[in-house]
Amino acid sequence: MKKEVLVVEDDSDIVELLRIHLEDLDCQVSSALTGTKGLELAESGKYDLIILDLMLPGIDGMEICRKIRAQKVYTPILMLTAKSEAIDKIIGLETGADDYMTKPFNVREFISRVKAIFRRVSMITEESNEPKKIIEFKELTIDLEKRKVTRGENTIALTPKEFDLLVLMSTHPGRSYNREELLNLVWGYEFSGYEHTVNSHINRLRAKIEPDADNPVFILTTWGIGYRFNDED
Repeated sequence: MKKEVLVVEDDSDIVELLRIHLEDLDCQVSSALTGTKGLELAESGKYDLIILDLMLPGIDGMEICRKIRAQKVYTPILMLTAKSEAIDKIIGLETGADDYMTKPFNVREFISRVKAIFRRVSMITEESNEPKKIIEFKELTIDLEKRKVTRGENTIALTPKEFDLLVLMSTHPGRSYNREELLNLVWGYEFSGYEHTVNSHINRLRAKIEPDADNPVFILTTWGIGYRFNDED
């Protein structure tokens, strides 16, 4: 089955370049040249990947990313930008982007990043190295196929990375992960040095799933190492 990819980019030459290489990866490509149109298409939630330029007419890429995450659209996002400052990369990741590339970029690297995103999504959502499709611990239920998390009768809205972190740890309860391991497994090796991003995501995840974030019962701290999912009955 073809992957559905949305390219939101105001440079038509770049759009066509990306289209050619994405179609070589057996992707069906849609495109938008403005932020307004891109947001409209992205909110449909029907895509497997969104390639999102940062600087766009109408609505910029950061705002699009914020808006679609607020709409509970968890499609992976690869952000493209002419900006190279580290702070822009951090803001992009914190906003909900899954990866970040600076223009001009190498086409081979672009293809590699796209493949890596598809692999990570497949690894975490299909089997997560376990045959179970639903994980239950105390009142917390994680549906891997639907990417749905509930605590009791309440549905909890998670960003893609929050969900991926939760699934990774909950499928390996009791195993302690340091921040670098979590960064590499969930974001990929290209984000080495951004371990503080893991901390902020863990804090937000706890605030959403824990009955009391100050006294967590699901995601525990392993002092001197990092974090683990509770394996006690």
